[in-house]
Amino acid sequence: MQRGYPVKIIPPQFVKPFIKSNKNDANDAVAICEAMGRPDMYPVKVKKVEQQDLQAMHRIRDEIKSHRIAKANQIRGLVTEYGLVAPQQLSALRNSIPDWLEEADNGLTFLFRQLLQGLWGDLYALDQRMSELDKQVAVVAQEDPTAKRLQQLRGVGPLIATALVATVGDGKQYRKGRDMAAALGLTPRQHSSGGKDRLLGISKRGDAYLRCLLVHGARSAMRTAKDKDDRLSRWIINLQARRHANVVAVAMANKMARMAWVIMTRDVDYDPDLAAASVS
Repeated sequence: MQRGYPVKIIPPQFVKPFIKSNKNDANDAVAICEAMGRPDMYPVKVKKVEQQDLQAMHRIRDEIKSHRIAKANQIRGLVTEYGLVAPQQLSALRNSIPDWLEEADNGLTFLFRQLLQGLWGDLYALDQRMSELDKQVAVVAQEDPTAKRLQQLRGVGPLIATALVATVGDGKQYRKGRDMAAALGLTPRQHSSGGKDRLLGISKRGDAYLRCLLVHGARSAMRTAKDKDDRLSRWIINLQARRHANVVAVAMANKMARMAWVIMTRDVDYDPDLAAASVS
């Protein structure tokens, strides 16, 4: 951009069909030029530095979360070999480890107790790192004005709000909320032919991490819907009576993404009346 050229990023899956013959640098360059010249080719919006920082924070947190799950499963598997049944909940597992170390007649050898003590320390270190990142996410969610407005949505907390800002930015690269929901893989995948429309399951395109967070946030909204009497809650309850819980969760996540698009593109606060009107 310093040389006066506008930078645009094209999704690689859209360039692949234009590659002729074998793949090499020359054919790749021709395919990129061919794809860029198409009138219906929408480039990926370049992220800001602040978005990159937020995305890095979420990626690190997600990796530490995976390490913590793996460490907990390793502890469960190892103590099972000694005849101890480990609880499934992570909080219960943390409470069980010191009891196993103190109990003298549970079949654990002195060497394995030393190893288990080290594993307990590893798990504690991962918990501490997760806690530090959660605090950093909470601080950013309070300082960023867009993230603060997004937290007004049902089922959206600091984690989802900052993930939306990191991934989507201001959302103006999408023409409407449905385009953003489709980019996140929350709309049905089509397999239509011969004038017959056939809709399958959700496409699962885009960022799987953000889609997972939105679905979990939708499940949170579903759990609290029975205690509320607004039109959005009644829509959730009526849909739960007719469809499977997973279908309702994805439908609510889709709606959350559309409402988030309005908040991000128009810089407005969440209005329950407008949200209710969209689901009536």
